[in-house]
Amino acid sequence: MHVHFLDPYHQRTSPLHSMDGRVKLLLTLGYLVAAALLPAGAWPVFALFFGLAAAAEWLSGLSFGYYWKRSLVALPFALAAVPLVFTAGPPYWQTWGAVSLSLPGLERLISIALKSWLSVQAALLLVTTTRFPDLLAAMRSLRLPRLLVAVIGLMWRYLFVLVDEAGRLSRARQSRSGALPGCPPGGSLPWRARATGGMVGSLMVRSLDRGDRVYQAMAARGYDGEARSLPLPPLTRADSGLLLAAGALLLALLLVAALGWG
Repeated sequence: MHVHFLDPYHQRTSPLHSMDGRVKLLLTLGYLVAAALLPAGAWPVFALFFGLAAAAEWLSGLSFGYYWKRSLVALPFALAAVPLVFTAGPPYWQTWGAVSLSLPGLERLISIALKSWLSVQAALLLVTTTRFPDLLAAMRSLRLPRLLVAVIGLMWRYLFVLVDEAGRLSRARQSRSGALPGCPPGGSLPWRARATGGMVGSLMVRSLDRGDRVYQAMAARGYDGEARSLPLPPLTRADSGLLLAAGALLLALLLVAALGWG
């Protein structure tokens, strides 16, 4: 099956695309942990973290807008921190009744939103510059739990099962939806809503049934919960040096943030 619609950019050529998957995975995890540990209000350090993400995005060969717009998906989840504006720290501005705004709470809310935005950018960089089989091989090489790697791999592959089943249902619906006089193609809006609801239920049942058949076929061929692959070669000195330099940089930025805003 053609996978371009789910993984359209992993076959490009750029310094990030050619980098070892283990290095990219470790760099991404380090960046995520460091971003999560930044104290609230460390705006200059946030700017440096944004600069690191922007530099990596430039090296990937894709536009900044591609990453920035898609990473905005994290901002709605940051709205869960909105109550901090009214509860964290002493009141800064008294409003109607007992409601008051807190400047430390607003600072924490903005910091959480920035952390989420930067973290999603780092995750996007990883998945757009790394082939999924390479990413799974990197996870196995770094000794991540077997069950976790197996779940991630099966989740990815079953996306194509869902897409295939959805395509079959859509073609079956179109072949049975003739245009009636005075009605839009495919029937009226209520009819299409009922048909879509039925398709969703049928898709779930058919996907579960097909997934069970796929697993039985895998088990009959010796699947025991782990996909076998050849071991990856050791990391080169350049890769090891890059990891050490990146780790030292992230630790230095965390130290600066802790000393300046602790």
